[in-house]
Amino acid sequence: MKIAFVFPGQGSQYVGMCKEIYENFDVARDIFKEASDVLGYNLADLCFNGPAEELNKTFRTQPCILTVSIALYRVLFSKGIRPSVVAGHSLGEYSALVAADVLSFRDAVKLTESRGQFMQEAVPKGRGLMAAILGLERNKVDEICWSLQSGYASPANYNCPGQIVIAGEKTAVEEAINLCKEAGAKRAMPLSVSVPSHCKLMADVSRRLSELLDKIEFKNPVIPIVNNADARFLDNVESIKTSLVRQISSPLLWEDSIMAIADSGINMFVEVGPGKVLSGLIKRIVPEAMVLNVEDVKSLEKILSQIH
Repeated sequence: MKIAFVFPGQGSQYVGMCKEIYENFDVARDIFKEASDVLGYNLADLCFNGPAEELNKTFRTQPCILTVSIALYRVLFSKGIRPSVVAGHSLGEYSALVAADVLSFRDAVKLTESRGQFMQEAVPKGRGLMAAILGLERNKVDEICWSLQSGYASPANYNCPGQIVIAGEKTAVEEAINLCKEAGAKRAMPLSVSVPSHCKLMADVSRRLSELLDKIEFKNPVIPIVNNADARFLDNVESIKTSLVRQISSPLLWEDSIMAIADSGINMFVEVGPGKVLSGLIKRIVPEAMVLNVEDVKSLEKILSQIH
């Protein structure tokens, strides 16, 4: 059975995530210990006990979600469940790269902490904004962003049919929200994120990230990986590094990525990490696909019963 593993990004975190898995599986505890050793604080305590305000800081959130995702991945691996292809949503792409043996877990933990810090520092607080636009075609959202008079905003995430996230300067995003409502959007609302990702306001992050990636060892993937920036299967180090640099400041093509996986003949997806955000998106992109998630013992048991 061919299975795609998909890994969630920022926004999926919650206090208490992965606690049950940690308590029941040595391989999960080992991953949390390794992350804590690298970062110099008790990552398990932050994930399980919060406070939420600390967990939601970008430079904390990113390594925490990565650690939870890889702990769950290692548990699935220990049960004999292996993916035929991997992909991740934004930050989740780093989890996918660890799963595909492109990056070591230790390097990825440090890298995601730095990525979070770079993102937090890139745009002064209150200057940027992101918004979700529901119920408009992507070409209409593109047109509205091109037509803005008050500043810069652009599509940031093409998540699924009828769900697009835009990002940019606060005044421009607010103008776009109003224009999208006038154009017939079911909903257009600001998101409570502090960083406008996947737009050109992140150009400085791309530069800093590029310098950092040059110091880290990458290997060719042992599992095919579909990237965010192009929705293509990547199979070598150079294309993956280039893609990670572009990913942070260009639109995230999630709908296209899932279609590329489905078109390759895979019709089973497992979301590996906290929450079910990606599961909901995939059900709208390929309604005929079988979609499961793993984040606790109950969901793990369901997967084992379905696949074995």
